[in-house]
Amino acid sequence: MKEEKTQVADIDRSLYDFRYEEDERDYLGSGITADIIKEISDEKGDADWMREFRLKSMEIYNKTPMVEWGPSIEGLDIDNIVTYIRTKSRMNTDWNDVPDDIKNTFEKLGIPQAERESLAGVGAQYDSELVYHNVRKEVAESGVVYTDLESAMHDERYAEMIRTHFMKLVPPTDHKFAALHGAVWSGGSFVYVPKGVRLEIPLQSYFRLNAKGAGQFEHTLIILEEDSYLHFIEGCSAPKYYEAGLHAGCVELYVGKNATLRYSTIENWSKNMYNLNTKRALVDEGGKIEWVSGSFGSHVSHLYPMSILNGRGARAEFTGITFAGEGQNLDTGAKIVHNAPDTSSYMNTKSISKSGGISTFRSAVTVNEKAAGSKSAVSCESLMLDRISRSDTIPVMDIRTDKADVGHEAKIGRISDETVFYLMSRGLSEEEAKAMIVRGFADNVSKELPLEYAVEMNNLIGLEMKGSIG
Repeated sequence: MKEEKTQVADIDRSLYDFRYEEDERDYLGSGITADIIKEISDEKGDADWMREFRLKSMEIYNKTPMVEWGPSIEGLDIDNIVTYIRTKSRMNTDWNDVPDDIKNTFEKLGIPQAERESLAGVGAQYDSELVYHNVRKEVAESGVVYTDLESAMHDERYAEMIRTHFMKLVPPTDHKFAALHGAVWSGGSFVYVPKGVRLEIPLQSYFRLNAKGAGQFEHTLIILEEDSYLHFIEGCSAPKYYEAGLHAGCVELYVGKNATLRYSTIENWSKNMYNLNTKRALVDEGGKIEWVSGSFGSHVSHLYPMSILNGRGARAEFTGITFAGEGQNLDTGAKIVHNAPDTSSYMNTKSISKSGGISTFRSAVTVNEKAAGSKSAVSCESLMLDRISRSDTIPVMDIRTDKADVGHEAKIGRISDETVFYLMSRGLSEEEAKAMIVRGFADNVSKELPLEYAVEMNNLIGLEMKGSIG
């Protein structure tokens, strides 16, 4: 008879926790120094402006104080984080040319299969560099550009476009980890969608950090022209180590007039990771940004995608779900800035905490003087599965015009013993009853996730509930 799992520690995370041994001779060194940054620039053949940008970002990093609010990151020592790992492979457009160990990693994660079945293009990053990027022929023929950011920077067709957009939405002065990113960034994707092109099949990038004691600092830059549409999916994972790891990527999204961008992210880092990612979108007149965010991993997360609504009638929607288990402190949410008339925003989030996990939702809504006629609604619900877990809601609203409609609703509670008892009386076990309650709680958010990730989340809930008994 198959043995039942009785503790969270028994949960099979082999899908993510497998790893390959790294050759530490490929590490440039730990921490952030001028020599390391110059060596990164040499590895990449950076243009002069990028070399200067990196060194200036390092200066800003050294002058900027460490973050002192939110979950503690005292267990993260940047001096011990490897900021760059030399690539094992050049960037390939043919899957057969990718080295076997890297290929096997992404095969196990299902990326090539997803590309074949349901994606218009795929990018795969392993440690510090993109190792594979491909886009369907018909997509490329429509004028859509989807490639790794570094190749695009060296392409005269896109170099100036990237220079005028790179780290303009998230400048190095924004916070300490934005400055760190500006200094050591590596890898990431570049997407350009021309005017009037609607890409109905998603693009996906997957970021895999294999090395221990390392950081990943990819940069994603997406530019949508007028009347275009794109759904971009981002997935992340790493095996578990006892050393702290760091993810400090950056996402910059430019949504043109009457364009729509749906940006779906599934963060499934291991529980030794510090996830300090920064994401920001600028939305023009009549444009729309749709964020869909699932945060299931990492030891500590600080993650608050920002939408800047700069044109009349611009819209933003944020849909998020967070699952914090034992040893996790996930501080997530979103920021919206209304800078123009008749703009609108809506946040809908669910958070679940168990086994001492801590889940915090932060929202920041700013409606400026010129944003008359704007509307914003924030709805957040939190569910604690036991008495040792914690959930907090911290909403902030800064309204500078009388002609705005802004509201906030929050609900925090625990699983009802009566509900569990009722379901058990109908023939379900205790863990099955709890899993059903949690799935029902998360349903209207999880259905917004890409299908394969919604299935994955439901499987995770089932395993966590089974792991919580005994």
